[in-house]
Amino acid sequence: MKAVFIRDVTLAFRAGGGFGLALAFFLIVVILVPFGIGPDRAILARIAPGILWVAALLACLLSLDRIFALDYEDGSLPLLATSPLPLEGLVLAKSAAHMVVTGLPLTIAAPALGFLLNMQAGAYPWLVVSLAIGTPALSMIGAFGAALTVGLRRGGLLLSLLVLPLYVPTLIFGADLVRRGADGLSVTVPLMMLSVITLGAVALMPFAAAAVLRINLR
Repeated sequence: MKAVFIRDVTLAFRAGGGFGLALAFFLIVVILVPFGIGPDRAILARIAPGILWVAALLACLLSLDRIFALDYEDGSLPLLATSPLPLEGLVLAKSAAHMVVTGLPLTIAAPALGFLLNMQAGAYPWLVVSLAIGTPALSMIGAFGAALTVGLRRGGLLLSLLVLPLYVPTLIFGADLVRRGADGLSVTVPLMMLSVITLGAVALMPFAAAAVLRINLR
């Protein structure tokens, strides 16, 4: 698992596909929002948590097809599937690599972009916390969607249609956590729900994705 994780992270940083593309998309969305909404600072501050979470979610979505597709195309995925490493471990390692390459940079960059949207001061720590807890769920759910569409030509659109509905609970509780933190309200409920979603995704999605991969690789 460690070797697969290091390999995927190294390839992603060398190629720049997942890392640079996600950050660039995140930045562009946040910059474009004030042009569409208007310069009203009060409105921007109010919608900032939701905008940042939607932008982070879509940025994670851009690189999901790379989790298994590249290995499938060069023939290494069937070899990895027949290796001593269980498929569940392979899915977990690749999801962790995706989270480090995509989710972690977004989490680090989010406070700076929140400043562009005039986000309230009290929301910044909760923005980082929510993304740190929520992005692993995005990667794990995305790995399941990538396993469903591996081997399909032009499966990117189908992957988006399959994964986006599954992302909705994470989006709701992640944005609500930041919003409640900004307003000085209790964050216990959204924090617990977001944690439960992530733990559930980490516990269940490797098995679901591995089962789908076994079917697709027959």
